[in-house]
Amino acid sequence: MLLSLALPAELPQRWVERFARGLLTLARKYGATLAGGDTAESPHGILADIVVIGTVPPGEAVGRAGARPGDRIFVSGELGGSAAALAAMTEKRKGTLQPRDYPRHFFPEPRIELGRALREKGWVSAMIDISDGLSTDLGHICEESGVGAEVEAEAVPRASVGKPAHEVDLQVALHGGEDYELLFTAPAASAFPADCRRTNYANREHRAPSKDIANESRRHWMRAQARGVGAFQEVAVTSVTIDVYTHGRRSSIQ
Repeated sequence: MLLSLALPAELPQRWVERFARGLLTLARKYGATLAGGDTAESPHGILADIVVIGTVPPGEAVGRAGARPGDRIFVSGELGGSAAALAAMTEKRKGTLQPRDYPRHFFPEPRIELGRALREKGWVSAMIDISDGLSTDLGHICEESGVGAEVEAEAVPRASVGKPAHEVDLQVALHGGEDYELLFTAPAASAFPADCRRTNYANREHRAPSKDIANESRRHWMRAQARGVGAFQEVAVTSVTIDVYTHGRRSSIQ
């Protein structure tokens, strides 16, 4: 693991120590070693760039290019929690946020065990982490695989945040980014464990490319372009269906 860190001169040393403690605690949990990097002074704000290098057995890496028409789409958890925290910090004028009310932003956990299990079992056809938002990262899979996606709005698992807890808006869950959940596709016949809960509806036939990701809600179709972080261009979408997968527990989707 490599860390490049640029900090303003007036930043308290206590902040630096807490940042390093949090980073190294999570790194040790997953067997990662801080091997080097760089530090510099920043004229404005805190800048951190982290690169993690790993290995995978030859020929066993799961990339973005394997999705096929008729595959189902899965996510490993709820979406929008991190973006909601960032929005709340930007808008909040008095007091501070309680980190425990926004755990996905303040205490992110990489889905290492799940990703490794999916690869070892050979269950998935394509996979990516959701760093730029569901709409954008699903677009990456579609583009690399030469397919598209129809996403049921009711099936998108939205995070509950704040106090009192409330679900994030659908647009935040679709486009927010920095959730770092796994987004993956799998053939309809894949034998997932019993704790995978699916939303069941018919696979759709391959259709001509369009420039939108479609979201179905109560039989009405609306169009939502990929516009998460890094969505610099539109993506072609056509024909995959959606399921929801929450590792270790049942999804909240009914």
